[in-house]
Amino acid sequence: MKLKQYLQEQGKKIDDALSYYLPTATSAPGEIHEAMRYSCLGGGKRLRAILAMESCRAVGGQADSVLGYACALEMIHAYSLIHDDLPCMDDDDFRRGKPTNHKVYGEAMAVLAGDALLTHAFKLIAELSLEPKLIVSLIREIATACGSQGLIGGQVVDLLSEGQSIDRDALNYIHHNKTGKLFLAALRGGALIGNASEQQLALITEYGENFGLAFQITDDILDIVGDTKKLGKEVGSDARQQKSTYPSVYGLEKAEAMASECIALCLEVTKGLPHQVWVLDELARFILQRDH
Repeated sequence: MKLKQYLQEQGKKIDDALSYYLPTATSAPGEIHEAMRYSCLGGGKRLRAILAMESCRAVGGQADSVLGYACALEMIHAYSLIHDDLPCMDDDDFRRGKPTNHKVYGEAMAVLAGDALLTHAFKLIAELSLEPKLIVSLIREIATACGSQGLIGGQVVDLLSEGQSIDRDALNYIHHNKTGKLFLAALRGGALIGNASEQQLALITEYGENFGLAFQITDDILDIVGDTKKLGKEVGSDARQQKSTYPSVYGLEKAEAMASECIALCLEVTKGLPHQVWVLDELARFILQRDH
């Protein structure tokens, strides 16, 4: 309950900041801004934003100093979901319990809304009240996470692998890039804003790599055993699209064990961080227990 209340409080803070940073629907052209806000303010756990703020706190920084960067991360995450849901990608009708962006605004507007969110995120980071050298480092973290050797690269290999039997290396590549690298950018960016030492940054990076893998494994598991109402999207989409997943490649029992191992490593890593880490610990445990 302590974590749930904390996440609600932080989520409200992040949502308020997102609403402030996003263009309003009254600003021309209103259609694109309405579509951007629809997906970006449409609920969600705000995990990436909260992880960025907590990694800053864990190395001794002020979590609120990360709020702008955290909002940029959520814009980028929303962009990736809009595009991921398109008919030419995963073709999903629901996201976070409501119709996907293209179902409401049409495919063309959905593509543009995603593009606009990604671009606006970089604008937001560039205008943060931080040292210019740090801003460049944050832009590098995000660009590395989202480019052809990050999120987009993972999506490409995921698309090319549909209907095929892929090996474990290919599966790990897809999800390390498609899912894991944005988690890494969140955690590393927060730590950089908190003025982390090289050793602390290395620990945060190790936490992020294991957290991201555990998140993806449990996501794959929920697509098999999850509840559509709790998830806010239809289950079984991986099987319908003949995607290779951790349960399909390793088996359900082994996949569950892998996720547990990753979380155990997260909890070990945080012992080396100097300041408040209870949220990082509880978020890691939450990944194993989540139903949405």
